[in-house]
Amino acid sequence: MQEQNYNNHSRLVKGFHGLTAVTITAFIIGSFVNLYHAFQQKDNLYSASLICLAGLIMVLLFWYIRSFPLKAQDRAIRAEESLRYFILTGKRLDSRLRLSQIIALRFASDAEFPALAEKAVSENLSSTDIKKAIQHWRADHHRV
Repeated sequence: MQEQNYNNHSRLVKGFHGLTAVTITAFIIGSFVNLYHAFQQKDNLYSASLICLAGLIMVLLFWYIRSFPLKAQDRAIRAEESLRYFILTGKRLDSRLRLSQIIALRFASDAEFPALAEKAVSENLSSTDIKKAIQHWRADHHRV
């Protein structure tokens, strides 16, 4: 597996992020065009409305199918990184760290994690700044 770093750590799944998003968008556009024509012709309004509703349901499913597992994974990352920080320092992770900062810190090696966590709090670093500051990247190939 390729070594992970700032430039290649994000992952897009072409079938989900590309194909599914494009086809749902096309379905939504087509369903509203169909609804518009049904209003013009005063015909099949019920069917056209149901098709639009189905499209909206698809959009919601597309969004929530992705966001619910990410929320659970974010909670697991927070717990893992809090434990890792405690093991390395004997102290609790600073409560002023935002979740996005903690998620970014998971890529830091054990040697630089405590100092980078302190710097993230004191300088209010963004997740991008934290990732760019990491010298020895700790890969995470399990993030979905």
